[in-house]
Amino acid sequence: MNIKKITPVLYADELEPCVKFWSERFGLQKTVEVPDGNRLGFVILQKDKVELMYQSYSSARKDAAAIASEIEGGRTFLYIEVEKLEPFIAATKNANVVLPVRTTFYGATEIGVKDPAGHVVVFAEMGAQQS
Repeated sequence: MNIKKITPVLYADELEPCVKFWSERFGLQKTVEVPDGNRLGFVILQKDKVELMYQSYSSARKDAAAIASEIEGGRTFLYIEVEKLEPFIAATKNANVVLPVRTTFYGATEIGVKDPAGHVVVFAEMGAQQS
């Protein structure tokens, strides 16, 4: 049994602010977009081997009505290991920081922010020393 890839799908009322968050702060590019009326209903963002998907609640209700109640209101927590934390600290300036920079007992230096949809994203440099 081989897993080739895992891609998180995050849900939001509006996708446009999430696209802006990831593209302007972290350099991910929109590679796929599916409209839902005059808004985005689904989008894939990529940078190198990193891929992230967002789907609107409205689109999800139409696409997968059987599990829509499971999707509604759920929040996701992403833990993203990075090579160097400093650029991510700079990129999260004026973002909704919910976990200020800290060093953990397991040797990671981390910072956590909320994306525009309320999902918590923690960036971590393993084995780093806090400044």
